[in-house]
Amino acid sequence: MNHTTENQSDSTPKNPIEAVAALPPPNPEMVHHSRRAFLFKLSLLLNGAVGAALAVPLVGYLLGPAWRNGGTVGSWVSLGALDTFPVGETRFAQFRSPVARPDDGDTGKVACWVRRVSQQQFQVFAINCAHLGCPVRWFAQSRLFLCPCHGGAYYEDGTRASGPPERSLFEYRYQISGNQLIIHAGDMPTLATQASCAGKQPLTQIQPALSIAASSASPTRRSSEWQA
Repeated sequence: MNHTTENQSDSTPKNPIEAVAALPPPNPEMVHHSRRAFLFKLSLLLNGAVGAALAVPLVGYLLGPAWRNGGTVGSWVSLGALDTFPVGETRFAQFRSPVARPDDGDTGKVACWVRRVSQQQFQVFAINCAHLGCPVRWFAQSRLFLCPCHGGAYYEDGTRASGPPERSLFEYRYQISGNQLIIHAGDMPTLATQASCAGKQPLTQIQPALSIAASSASPTRRSSEWQA
């Protein structure tokens, strides 16, 4: 009995190095298979991350209009309390665009000019010149809106005074809600719509091609008659 125990103790490795050396060698096929499985899973993970990164901008582009305040193009927004705008004066004001996103920051703000004609009558002008859209400035001394880009000038009621603009300043629709002045923002007129100007005049219409052809043909007829 003691002899058997001595034989078993003699066959046991005496240090860790000998214990590792006594282990059977690993199977090359199993090592190759486990490495290939790991690389395959890693490639799937990387491909999924790249696909998600590419899909986020695409999804934002497709669904962005629906996420922007429920598509509230043309919403009523507040410009502030009525006391902010004294009677007989024109004041600068800003409002948050109804289509702005939280991450737009200051670029989501829109400027305008507010003229208080009487206690219950206002005019809210778009800050953009009706010529090429440059921001106009109000000069209380001359009581004129002046465009610094091309010299356009408007009277205090927004009508055209001089310069390249062919129409008055665009106006926002407004309402008085309690002590707040609110405007309908986001639906400013374009060349495809009727202008809501201070002068209530439509935008310049394009002359039809038939009238252009008729006007161009008349000088030719007169020249031929002169030659005859």
